[in-house]
Amino acid sequence: MVIPVHDVNPVRRTPVVTYALIAANVLVFLFTPGLSGSVAGDSSLAQLCHLQAFLDHYAAVPQELIHHQMPQLVPTGDVGTSAQGSAGCVVAPPDYDKSPPLSVLTAMFLHGGWLHLLGNMLFLLIFGNNVEDRMGHVRFALFYVVCGYAASYGFALLNDDSGDPLIGASGAIAGVLGAYLVLYPKARVWVLVPFLVFLPLRLPAWLVLGFWFVLQAVYSSGEGVSAAGTVAYAAHVVGFLAGMLLAWPLKPGTPPPPEPRGLLFGRKARPRHTW
Repeated sequence: MVIPVHDVNPVRRTPVVTYALIAANVLVFLFTPGLSGSVAGDSSLAQLCHLQAFLDHYAAVPQELIHHQMPQLVPTGDVGTSAQGSAGCVVAPPDYDKSPPLSVLTAMFLHGGWLHLLGNMLFLLIFGNNVEDRMGHVRFALFYVVCGYAASYGFALLNDDSGDPLIGASGAIAGVLGAYLVLYPKARVWVLVPFLVFLPLRLPAWLVLGFWFVLQAVYSSGEGVSAAGTVAYAAHVVGFLAGMLLAWPLKPGTPPPPEPRGLLFGRKARPRHTW
């Protein structure tokens, strides 16, 4: 897997929605109950029970989205002891009414760890600013949410019997990547390629994002990973395709990305790099 660092594709205006989404994701992560211990490397049973209760309340669950099968018992966040003396998370009937459609939106701002969060935010920072620049602030915000919903419901339709929580912004961000591929296929992206060491290369966006999409499609089929792992690769595929479809009407009016270096009135123009 290649790791993007930045793209050579300046923007005309400040991507305030992209920055706001990143800030919101980071803040939600920092204040998610039960994650403070995992960040510090000291997760207790009580913290894990708090986290499980929080996710069951706010994460999207395929069974709930497709069949509206709400669980009879959910974790309360408390720790209890069984008759055999073993400790575990207490479960009880839920004391809240959960809206499955709304849970898709809340789940888009939840992450299970620092690597999960930082990986998603890196891709959003690099590719989101140009898509927002092309769409405008309001349309980009709506586009981001629509792609997130498409990814979540697409995954749920393919896994309608799953009761596992679905969290993360990667479905919506996959839509951003799909839009970037449609709008700026020839833009240059600096990436790090792991080959004994990390090799810096400047590659066209169509190659970087096309390779990323192919990997997600392969992994979603179960190839190359054990039972598709714990990552919702199918959600990435659906989100990416939704982003491409929604961005396609904007393609004719998209200006080509500027060359990294060029002549401007006899002087070499200095490009602005988006990190």
